Amino acid sequence: MLRRQDRQREILRKLNPGESHAIGRLAQDLAVSEETVRRELRVLEARGAVIWTHGVVQLAAASSEGPLDRRMQENVVEKTRIAAAAAEFVREGDTIFIDAGTTACFVARALAGVRRELKVITNSLVVAETLGGRDGNSLFLAGGELDYDYKAFSDHVAQAYVAQFTPHLAILTVGGVHADHGLTDRHAREAAISRIVYERADRVLLVADHTKFGRLGLIRTASPEEVDILVTDRALDETFAQVFRRATVIVAP
Repeated sequence: MLRRQDRQREILRKLNPGESHAIGRLAQDLAVSEETVRRELRVLEARGAVIWTHGVVQLAAASSEGPLDRRMQENVVEKTRIAAAAAEFVREGDTIFIDAGTTACFVARALAGVRRELKVITNSLVVAETLGGRDGNSLFLAGGELDYDYKAFSDHVAQAYVAQFTPHLAILTVGGVHADHGLTDRHAREAAISRIVYERADRVLLVADHTKFGRLGLIRTASPEEVDILVTDRALDETFAQVFRRATVIVAP
């Protein structure tokens, strides 16, 4: 009989990227009970190695993020569509928070020259450069130690600054959306900023392209029930439609 660590390695070996595997089939392949497979999956899921839902398991999508400039070149068409749809929820004169995620930066671009007299709170240099000093906007930029990869401030100084505000609308991004574990991120400081804003904002608008769904990050930021508006680029499957049943879901045209 295989030892636990060997059994876990064998489970991972049998899973192919992007494919789902039934727990019953794994149990047959390993000649163990389904309960034994579930026990190993709990360990692997806690490590972020697999995603396990509704009797099937798959490898967790890689969710490491590179420097912002590189990530700004990914899924450009989808992010542009999402940004245009999200911008429709911003009114002139609104007080808004925009985070440092790439899709949020696209939203800032969509707002530039289109909405005026905004009060923009952000921890992102890109958002600040895009919306500050134009259209009668007021800019409130969090400070502290600059994260050069994210071009953002998110340390304890930035967190304390952001916590002072109560924006009408917060436009937030996410590292991953998991049916069981909720909204997650891989960057501890950015996750902390998100948690603060979820608590302080009147409404939260989450922008997330289809690649975020089914992805599991290391750090939980919020529950889907805390999202008021979700803007994405593809219709949600039944599982995620149920997860976001309390939110207004917009599929960008």
